[in-house]
Amino acid sequence: MLAAARAAFAERGYDGASIRAIAGAADVDPALVHHYFGTKDKLFLAAVEAPADPEDFLPDVLAEPPEARGAAVVRMVMRVWDGPARPAVLALVRSAINHEWSAKLLREFVLAKVIRRVIGSLDMPVHEREARGALVASQVIGLVVTRYVLRLEPLASASPEEVVAAVGPTVQRYLTGDVVLPG
Repeated sequence: MLAAARAAFAERGYDGASIRAIAGAADVDPALVHHYFGTKDKLFLAAVEAPADPEDFLPDVLAEPPEARGAAVVRMVMRVWDGPARPAVLALVRSAINHEWSAKLLREFVLAKVIRRVIGSLDMPVHEREARGALVASQVIGLVVTRYVLRLEPLASASPEEVVAAVGPTVQRYLTGDVVLPG
């Protein structure tokens, strides 16, 4: 079931994959998928081997007023990366850098489970959401690679609040500020 789920999520994305199609590819009844994983969200997290569930962190981000969401997103990233899930998240990112299949799953995880939720909570035209989401993702993924993979100083040893203060305003601008949108 997990192999079928990974293939479906990598090929069709979170929104395009269905429990029924995944069960069919695994040659099992959809009820069996629900029995073992409960929901599509839980199946997705298992399929991408997500070391952290965004539902544990996103309510804090979404509780912030729109003008504070940039800092809240960076604070959430720091909490995940500086917490016990760090080795597993680092393995997932390194795998994504070297393997297209892993990159598709990570991209879908970041977009579907985190960025779209944050962007969707803001009042903006639909046509802006994808472009702003991509810009936010570029900043967050760049931060992760720079701080945790490449370990570039002084960013690598900065406190989480120093990182929030430095990077949060850029994420905020991508979320709600004036920016020339790609595409």
